[in-house]
Amino acid sequence: MDIHLVIIVCATLMLLYGCISSVFETHFLTGPMIFSLSGIGLSYCVDDYLGLAIHTEVIRFIAEITLIIVLFIDASEIKHKNLKHSDGHVAIRLLAIGLPLTALTGVIVGSWVFDSLSLAVITLIALMLTPTDAALGQSLIKSEKLKTHVKQNINVESGLNDGVVLPPIIICIAAISGEIGNSSETTWAMFVLTQLILGPLVGGCIGWFGGKLIEHAVHRNWMAPLYQSICALALPLLAYSCAEIVHGNGFIAAFVCGYLFGVRDRGVRVKMQQFGEAEGQQLTLFVFLLFGFVMVPIASEFWDGKAVIYAILSLTLVRMIPVFISLVASRAPWQEQLIYAWFGPRGIASILYLLMFISMVGFEGYQYPVSVIILTVLMSIFLHGLTALPIAQWYKKSITRH
Repeated sequence: MDIHLVIIVCATLMLLYGCISSVFETHFLTGPMIFSLSGIGLSYCVDDYLGLAIHTEVIRFIAEITLIIVLFIDASEIKHKNLKHSDGHVAIRLLAIGLPLTALTGVIVGSWVFDSLSLAVITLIALMLTPTDAALGQSLIKSEKLKTHVKQNINVESGLNDGVVLPPIIICIAAISGEIGNSSETTWAMFVLTQLILGPLVGGCIGWFGGKLIEHAVHRNWMAPLYQSICALALPLLAYSCAEIVHGNGFIAAFVCGYLFGVRDRGVRVKMQQFGEAEGQQLTLFVFLLFGFVMVPIASEFWDGKAVIYAILSLTLVRMIPVFISLVASRAPWQEQLIYAWFGPRGIASILYLLMFISMVGFEGYQYPVSVIILTVLMSIFLHGLTALPIAQWYKKSITRH
């Protein structure tokens, strides 16, 4: 397929969707849904597109950049005071208790559903489907019907769980590829510690000092307004790359960079957030277009009843039961607990880690587990996208009655 034709299709789709995006959102249709469907439709119109192996690195690169920017912008919008006074430290409970329980439940359910897969592969599936993606329910996150602390708890969980599950995913990939035997347990323990300690440390320093530098330059009239916006891309990319160089977790670094962003000037901060959000949204939609165009058609031939059962359970019980358990001692109302439990969409992080696995181990011989992850993400795009606005409306009515 001619590259110019691909660009024409992508640009036209972006233009048309942008023109009527508000109409779509009021009818429960989200950008990821539209672009994934468009990608799937485009794949049926083209019979000479390149295979998954050739696309892997390109999609992975775009997905990485997208996730880095989205994590930074989402974290920069979190209000520390509201989060600090959240009911029972919900975000901490979701990450410290809910996340490992979700992964463990995914392994248990996977062992029951997939009796022919090895424990390492089942664990990898569960881990890749543990991180959540708030981008799939922006209509819920942006809704004024939801209390601020609820939206921020969802953002914090989504922002940090991507990075927290990466070390065990890499260990799991090493076990599958046979490389884990070449290193001692101490080496792997040090790897996990450096990922989880150096990542936040590097990201926090760059976010704080970088923000102060920008603010100082603006107040001295050294910085043109255009470059205030551009720094919304430069800072998270710098944090990610510096963290990776010292073997820290780049995704956690990007999130903490945004959370500790040192700019306090509201005008500068809003300008950077708006620019970064626009760029992140464009890249997000493009990732889902490629997901539908390249990954779904290749995976669809391997789907069966077991894959569907696991995907449904992964999006419901595997996520919801651990979340309810983690919030037992919290002060969060049951309505909010239900939102936290249901709203665990799988998206860009799962796609990115899946592409990382394919590039490191290969697609051949692992078509089925790869197809299970792709099916779960595809179902999540529609289930969580379609229910985002109705949930927000139900929540507002429910708390109004009580």
